[in-house]
Amino acid sequence: MTATAQPGTAPKGTAPKGTAPPQGTAPPPQPSAPPQLAPPDLGRLPELTAALADHADEHDRDASFPHEGVAAVHAAGLLTATVGREHGGPGAGLADTVRILQALGAGDPAVALVTAMTLFTHAAEARTRAWPARAYAEVLAESAGRPVLLNALRVEPDLGSPVRGGLPATVARLRGDHWELTGHKIFSTGAEALGRMLVWARTDENPPRVGSFLVHPGSAGLRILPTWDHLGLRASRSDDVLLDSVRVPAGDVVGLAGPDPGGGRNAVVGAWNALGLTALYLGVARAAQHWLTGFLHQRTPTALGAPLAALPRFQTAVGEIDTALTGAERLVAALAQAADADAEEEAQAAAEAAGAAKVIGTRAAIGAVEQAVALVGNHGLTRAHPLQRHLRDVLCSRVHTPQDDMVLLAAGRAALARRAPAPAPTEGS
Repeated sequence: MTATAQPGTAPKGTAPKGTAPPQGTAPPPQPSAPPQLAPPDLGRLPELTAALADHADEHDRDASFPHEGVAAVHAAGLLTATVGREHGGPGAGLADTVRILQALGAGDPAVALVTAMTLFTHAAEARTRAWPARAYAEVLAESAGRPVLLNALRVEPDLGSPVRGGLPATVARLRGDHWELTGHKIFSTGAEALGRMLVWARTDENPPRVGSFLVHPGSAGLRILPTWDHLGLRASRSDDVLLDSVRVPAGDVVGLAGPDPGGGRNAVVGAWNALGLTALYLGVARAAQHWLTGFLHQRTPTALGAPLAALPRFQTAVGEIDTALTGAERLVAALAQAADADAEEEAQAAAEAAGAAKVIGTRAAIGAVEQAVALVGNHGLTRAHPLQRHLRDVLCSRVHTPQDDMVLLAAGRAALARRAPAPAPTEGS
């Protein structure tokens, strides 16, 4: 039983406010200072883009995880850019995150994707403070000295994406002072390099609760299966994760509550995901455009006697690519800026428009790269050139939540509802 203080008195075992503790007793522990996290250096983004691009082809060919790229992002202070100010972080918003992810996506989208998952997780904690304080303090302390990647493991073989509804098959069973997790996760981006896995699971209670259980790498019963053999984003190592009675301390759970039909996502979380990932793939498209313009200046067919860049047909096509990408970038940047606004109404409106921006932005990115390939023919599909890699990578944009069909269905229903005829009056009304 906990002693409850009466008004004007101190609980038993404590000294009244303003007095020293009794002789022979230790003073209460003081909260530790937040770790010193490196401030994000956005001025290094062009340098990072170039450095990541230098190794992207090698990692794509080998399907090997880009550890050195992640280390470079961490060294620039970008991996913890969205840690909240109350935790000693810079508290970067969505606008800065969009800028970061576009630059990294232009260099190596696999590095950008694992960075995105980490930035989104820190940003969500800054808003909700849902993590256990001790567990989050441990992550930040580790992050001060090395890259600590975070990702939510939600997708399963039978369930698919949880945003379409359903309960996870992964089960957490309470065993005294700890949980035991058993289940199978797929498409777990960066699995081999994660510092923490936020495993989405249901309890075996009746009725069940769902939440994200914090799993440490190397835990007993945890196995990573090297199943990732993908067309695009090969270096992301989005492998399967098997959990067999993996122990998690009883308090190391985020958001444990009753099932949410929407998969536990809200509009603000959705905006970060939609706009941040769209920016990443716009970065891929810009990298494709960069290669294309260089190729057109260098390629001089004998019959023409001048670079392809001198032909109006190619100039117009490059203009179409540039216009489409610029429009999408401006839309994403504007909505990200609005989502950061203090005015709740403005931020909510931006969040609600983020899904449509993803459809527009990712279609512009895919169309730009496809057009670049069409312009240069076989050169665009030659393994020695990066354009074929950009094409394979940019196609992955369709996979991420929210997917086009869900966005367009909601938009169509809303538009039809705005023009729906008024119901006919009933007799006597």
